[in-house]
Amino acid sequence: MLIGNRLLLEEQGVNGLDALDKSLSDLEDQGRTAVIVARDGEAYGIVAVADTLKDESVAAIRAMHEQGLYVVMITGDNERAANAVAREVGIDEVRAGVLPEGKVDAIRELQEKYGNHVAMVGDGINDAPALKQANVGIAIGAGADVAIEAADVTLVRGELSGVVDAMVLSRATFKKIVENLLWASGYNAAAIPIAAAGLLHPMIGVVAMTVSSLSVIGNSMLLRRRYEKDHR
Repeated sequence: MLIGNRLLLEEQGVNGLDALDKSLSDLEDQGRTAVIVARDGEAYGIVAVADTLKDESVAAIRAMHEQGLYVVMITGDNERAANAVAREVGIDEVRAGVLPEGKVDAIRELQEKYGNHVAMVGDGINDAPALKQANVGIAIGAGADVAIEAADVTLVRGELSGVVDAMVLSRATFKKIVENLLWASGYNAAAIPIAAAGLLHPMIGVVAMTVSSLSVIGNSMLLRRRYEKDHR
């Protein structure tokens, strides 16, 4: 018995593959990965397997597009099956038939095309090198330990919507950092010369500094309100 894709069976000299072409094409167009079974050098039948899409996948890809993200799927599956899945969830670009070692090259190509703005989501052992190569590696929490170790971010829930949450929270956090730096710098730029000239009583300076610190802390705590608002 020999089980594998058409390329493997052709390399092994299996006969009768042409008779299965129509069935193979139909199954792959439906988003299934077709595996051929051969016995004694003759093609015997086909086993079709398929990943079940999560209910939230379409919404997650749509939310990524709303964030201005270009979504690419890199997979070892055949091109027909990969394109069928991509059409169903709304993925922009598909790179199919990629071997594990080819994922790193695919990430490099995307970096050359789009610059240092490439994030990758993966959960398998074979994804670890590509997660490391990406500018931001995002691992699925339920995935392999080596993938989690290689990634910069781990999604505990293991849902694609977590990628969108991480992007939104990261941008909001960066915005708060800039706001706090501008506030603190403006306060010091205005208050220090006045204090140096002896026009500001030390106790007033202490109170003002405390108020400034509390305002920075309060502004940062608004991140929680933003998160809760987005998840109502």
